[in-house]
Amino acid sequence: MHKLDSLRWGLLWNLTLLMVVLMLASGLSAYFNGREAADTAYDRTLLASARTIAAGLSQRDGSLSADVPYVALDTFAYDSAGRIYYQVNDIHQRLISGYENLPAPPPGTLRTDDYPALARFYDGQYQGQNVRVVSLLKAVTEPEMNGMAEIRVAETDEARVAMARSLMADTLLRLGMLGFGALLVVWFAVSAALRPLERLRTAVEEREPDDLRALPAVSVQRELRPLVRAINHFTERLRGQFERQAQFIADAAHELRTPLAVLKARLELGLRAHEPQTWRNTLEQAVQDTDRLTQLANQLLSLARIENGARAIAEGRAQLLDLSQLARELGMAMAPLAHARGVALALEADQPVWLHGEPILLHELLSNLVDNALAHTPVGGNVILRVSLPAILEVEDDGPGIPFEDRERVFERFYRGHQQVTGAGLGLAIVGEIGRAHLAQISLHDGAKGGLKVRVSFVPANGGRQQG
Repeated sequence: MHKLDSLRWGLLWNLTLLMVVLMLASGLSAYFNGREAADTAYDRTLLASARTIAAGLSQRDGSLSADVPYVALDTFAYDSAGRIYYQVNDIHQRLISGYENLPAPPPGTLRTDDYPALARFYDGQYQGQNVRVVSLLKAVTEPEMNGMAEIRVAETDEARVAMARSLMADTLLRLGMLGFGALLVVWFAVSAALRPLERLRTAVEEREPDDLRALPAVSVQRELRPLVRAINHFTERLRGQFERQAQFIADAAHELRTPLAVLKARLELGLRAHEPQTWRNTLEQAVQDTDRLTQLANQLLSLARIENGARAIAEGRAQLLDLSQLARELGMAMAPLAHARGVALALEADQPVWLHGEPILLHELLSNLVDNALAHTPVGGNVILRVSLPAILEVEDDGPGIPFEDRERVFERFYRGHQQVTGAGLGLAIVGEIGRAHLAQISLHDGAKGGLKVRVSFVPANGGRQQG
């Protein structure tokens, strides 16, 4: 695994990049600040040399002369690694002493306010070298001569650059040592912070594959506690899911074992008989038993499909559906069965009723409710399928109803009420599972003629605003 995939190395890498950027920025800042400090220090000496040269100006026979003392340039001998150039111009800007072609002040160069002198400081080029120049104006007030003489003193910038580089190097060295120490501290701090996670990882790895208990109580940082709680919550839900699956498999095996055993015994008895009529009766009864087994298998498959449908709804993949249209389609499909049983199936769904749901699951819910009502309604009775606003579904029959003591348990899987002798006890259980997946409220009531009325209240689409 790449080191940057590690939390520790990733954090150190990001901190290192940040510190390198800060060091570069600090180094550049130190260099320019050092150069500014060097200019301030050496400009003072440069101006002092220009003043000393200006003090040696004199007028003889109507012309200006310059007596440049050695002390004017000797100051730099101990304090500068660069070369010194000077130039003295008279009031007519004619060279009277020093080096030719020293750079003049650029246009617009302002007089310095740092010193009480008519001086201007500026940077220039002389003989292919970078130089720092001071231009000092000296007033000449003699009877034969009246004007401003100019003294220029230039110094190459080696000393200034060296001073700025020294300050920059010292800053980078200090920041580098500080950064290295900070990285070490961060390394040990992150390592210490990750130890609880390492203990947590070890505890998880040492568990058995079927051990879905909550994570052990390992002391972790406050920021990691929500993660541990989320993992424990997920593990609890996963354990509940596995327990429900295990219970479902056990119940399904139990429910399938009995009818299969009955079917086998019935066929074995038929094989022992010698009369063709007995064989026919046996086959007819076997067909009925097979139909019940097929219905049971289909109901078991319906329960399995509910899990996928519920996940689709939870993930926001539900569809916008018209409950009235679903009820009409189911009513038309179930009408032949109702007619065959001698029961009148009525539909009351006059206007669209919109909700978000999974169409296959809702069709299964409607089918189970209507089939259950038809199965318990006597010949000549009525079953009413009713849809109303805001999103309410009702199925009412004229059957015997469900006693109050059974109404709390009829939505449990494989539960058969006191009056139920046929069926696997999965019809209303499927209805309950689908209702929960759609966040619907299911309630049982007495019918108008003493039968049962099942009411399913869904969450309407658009907060109760129906679409046309």
